[in-house]
Amino acid sequence: MTWAAYGQDLEDNLRGLHERLHAGRYRARPTRRVYIPKTDGRLRPLGIAALEDKILQRAVVEVLNAIYEADFRGFSYGFRPGRGPHDALDALTVGLERKKVNWVLDADIRDFFGQLDRAWLRRFLEHRIADPRVLRLVDKWLAAGVVEDGIWSQTERGSAQGASVSPLLANVYLHYVFDLWVDWWRHHEARGDVIIVRFADDFTVGFQHRDDADRFLTALRDRFAKFGLELHPDKTRLIEFGRYATERRQARGLGKPETFTFLGFTHICATGRQGRFWVRRKTESKRMRAKLKQVHDQLQRRRHSPIPDQGRWLASVLRGHFAYYAVPGNDAPASFLYQVRRLWFRALRRRSQRHRLTWERMDRIATRWLPLARVLHPYPEVRFAATYPR
Repeated sequence: MTWAAYGQDLEDNLRGLHERLHAGRYRARPTRRVYIPKTDGRLRPLGIAALEDKILQRAVVEVLNAIYEADFRGFSYGFRPGRGPHDALDALTVGLERKKVNWVLDADIRDFFGQLDRAWLRRFLEHRIADPRVLRLVDKWLAAGVVEDGIWSQTERGSAQGASVSPLLANVYLHYVFDLWVDWWRHHEARGDVIIVRFADDFTVGFQHRDDADRFLTALRDRFAKFGLELHPDKTRLIEFGRYATERRQARGLGKPETFTFLGFTHICATGRQGRFWVRRKTESKRMRAKLKQVHDQLQRRRHSPIPDQGRWLASVLRGHFAYYAVPGNDAPASFLYQVRRLWFRALRRRSQRHRLTWERMDRIATRWLPLARVLHPYPEVRFAATYPR
């Protein structure tokens, strides 16, 4: 069923769905499993829900968001109304620059959506949701199974990544497993400053003292194990990072401070012209290479399309890339634009063996169709102060 087909008789279809839901005759359909490539070359499983399941999930999410927004902690940013990845990035940058942070825990949860324990999730939901019909709806969506290559299979754990309800369920699960616990830990166990920023299952924690960081990491592993989660051993690390990291490492005869990635940006210890510490954010190299490969592949398919059509498509790609990555201090968007122009030049030259395309003409074409790389976001402290005037 497509949206267009469903919309041809929308009122009757929605009325029928409403009646089946209240009569108890609604049945959740299995999700269709597809795979998309990740930046590290592996494949990420996604679940595509049936159309009516999507409609109901969006409706339930609207209701539950209003309930849980009163409970969620301020350092949780993922998939919440009025909050986005740049808000999380601003909060992290401001915390690193203003708080006494010397160590950063760069953590990754192994297969979070696949390992989510449904029994614990049900108990967490029952804390705030008293209506058994809503709980049964969630149970139906989780137990519907998946279809892959036309074969249905049952899933005992986890939630389908990609379903409309999955981000909210992830936030509820981590609210009880991580947020409440870490908020208590930093007020009762830590000796120094602790900053936390979480976006869905991706989080970063900063510490003033190394012993706080070590104790926290040990306690976090035990906490996650209790609820069926595990930190990825190869992607979880504690690094020295902060305003004094460079000079302290130099005093010990070590190199530059290590970097860490969060929400597509590599965070780097940097020094301004006046010697002030600041956090420089640069596009993660793996994401940039993956995007350039997609552009290259698409240009090969569109090579014989009219130049205006290619130009409009490339312009939309660049505007989308700049809208996310064009932050102050990041020079990677300019490099991305240069590489896109180079790929376009090579694709156009291969349209014919008797081409007459020179770099001079290519510059005119690119200037006509492609936007310039310029900063589109304010400095983190400016936007953070406007969002949180306190």
